[in-house]
Amino acid sequence: MDLWELENEIYAEGFELICGVDEAGRGPLAGPVCAAAVILPRGLEIEGLNDSKKLSGKQRERLFSVICERALHHAEAFATVDEIESLNILGATFLAMNRAIAALGASPGLALIDGNRCKEIDVPARAVVKGDGKCADIAAASVLAKVTRDRYMLEQAALYPQYGFERHKGYGTKAHYAAIREYGPCPLHRPSFLKKMH
Repeated sequence: MDLWELENEIYAEGFELICGVDEAGRGPLAGPVCAAAVILPRGLEIEGLNDSKKLSGKQRERLFSVICERALHHAEAFATVDEIESLNILGATFLAMNRAIAALGASPGLALIDGNRCKEIDVPARAVVKGDGKCADIAAASVLAKVTRDRYMLEQAALYPQYGFERHKGYGTKAHYAAIREYGPCPLHRPSFLKKMH
């Protein structure tokens, strides 16, 4: 699968700069949602680059360094638990995406958004379903978002050791549910996501 095929077709339409945007952390019970926006040099081949969900933690860490070093521009941004609660997770995801795009060192002519919606994006955008496995820029963004969020959750694990965030990063594992039952939620937990708990 050529990760540049789709982007090259779009560049051929006359766009100067294209950024890829993806998020990490829509599903967890705890922690913020993180988005990343990346503009890679056109045609840059990064060995091993793929959808972050198909990579090991070690591979993601290695790719994170390479992407940060070689990208023309990249930015990561969060939407907080409070923002998730007030906007809902989808609204908060777009908020984080818009923050990441705005923090890029250059304004992209087009943002490629992983998923099937993009009308909430502040710059011209196209949605690319399963984009993290189809587009180099989105794949790179998926790695940056995932690693940035995982690192944040590791820091939080030190503050709230009883929940085991270093292991599950806030996702709803058996051990995580058990810890919430035992200790109750902490400020990192998303109240709306805990409603389904029995």
